[in-house]
Amino acid sequence: MTTAQAQELDVQPTPLALLLLGREADPRSERGVECPGDLPAASDPDLVARARAAKEKLGDKVFVLGHHYQRDEVIQFADVTGDSFKLARDAAARPEAEYIVFCGVHFMAESADILTSDDQKVVLPDLAAGCSMADMATAEQVAECWDVLTEAGIAEQVVPVSYMNSSADIKAFTGRHGGTICTSSNAERALNWAFEQGEKVLFLPDQHLGRNTAVRDLGMSLEDCVVYNPHRPNGGLTAEELRAAKMILWRGHCSVHGRFSLDSVNDVRERIPGVNVLVHPECKHEVVAAADYVGSTEYIIKALEAAPAGSKWAIGTELNLVRRLANRFAAEDKEIVFLDKTVCFCSTMNRIDLPHLVWTLESLAEGTLVNRIEVDQETEAFAKLALERMLALP
Repeated sequence: MTTAQAQELDVQPTPLALLLLGREADPRSERGVECPGDLPAASDPDLVARARAAKEKLGDKVFVLGHHYQRDEVIQFADVTGDSFKLARDAAARPEAEYIVFCGVHFMAESADILTSDDQKVVLPDLAAGCSMADMATAEQVAECWDVLTEAGIAEQVVPVSYMNSSADIKAFTGRHGGTICTSSNAERALNWAFEQGEKVLFLPDQHLGRNTAVRDLGMSLEDCVVYNPHRPNGGLTAEELRAAKMILWRGHCSVHGRFSLDSVNDVRERIPGVNVLVHPECKHEVVAAADYVGSTEYIIKALEAAPAGSKWAIGTELNLVRRLANRFAAEDKEIVFLDKTVCFCSTMNRIDLPHLVWTLESLAEGTLVNRIEVDQETEAFAKLALERMLALP
């Protein structure tokens, strides 16, 4: 794609370094960083045994975290599973573990490094396991956005609220400017808190979670929300539009949840009479409005645990988790299907595979520290401040 074509389509051309995932380096992005070392062959029949042996040799020195969206071959070696914030807190609660191996994506490992002690070392098995949503808001872009809000005369009225699915730099920006972090479980509480502090919210980086929470949970209208596009001058908004808005939503989204559509919901209802549609709040507003139930990953799991035998469910979230839940509850005669006909894994989450995990564990067992994730002290301090505000939410 040429630069002219990219401008015409309102997108930025992808830097060459980002096209070569796993090579080169781009400090402004979670992707495109080098992952050194020779990995075991994916076809190695001894991978499972090698992982078990290395983990056993490390003993209590290692604590393996597995995000819900990881593939089963990785999850089997996780000491705990959960969403990103739960896992980071679990790591902080294990101070005796010298190595925290985070089977997730880059921003999750950053959060674990922020919350754990200086003596603990957080490791990401593949440094190229980034997050497309987190990459949609860079520190430079957000600083420019704040300048736009200042020029519009409203910055003092704005409280930033950043989703957990953001880089440490964005969390630090939020802390510096009096804001808080939120998860998909506590976004409503975070927004209520923010509107007690100011008149407007800058919600980063997922527009859909921000819009769904404001409209569905807080009773705002769609007209109360505007979308700030970092690829357009002044975010594509006039000063008058910014002054009139209550929710200034960053133009970001989850590449997985953004694929679900209203057609997906209508189609599954036609195919499976009596189906319950349960979706994640990172889905588009029209999908959330058409669903029967909406909630975080943990909410989805608990809802299916409590569901009666014989019930039917279409789930709008990442496929690894949906498939795992379908297998888990098949014996209880619960029919669980993926909301869309198109198979959709989180491609960056799936970069953490068994060869990368084996290489990581064997390296650590041999005394070689690899792929450490470290957040600098200043960034950590302000990011932790924003996280502590979240922990203090009523």
